[in-house]
Amino acid sequence: MNNLYRSSDDKVIAGVCGGLAHRFDLNVTGLRCAVALVALFLSGVPAVLYAILWAVLKERPTGGVIDVVIDV
Repeated sequence: MNNLYRSSDDKVIAGVCGGLAHRFDLNVTGLRCAVALVALFLSGVPAVLYAILWAVLKERPTGGVIDVVIDV
């Protein structure tokens, strides 16, 4: 779980969906819509899971630094 984090720059509430979308290479808007739809049908179970992830995952610090990967 060391690769999972909350996004500090792509967040609406806490950055959980932004971090998960980045880690699993998903569309963040699609993931947010899917979470919202599932929350409507499962009576708050995703909200509890979201709160747990919010508490457990660390926020990825950006501080204006851009990550650059150079392939040699």
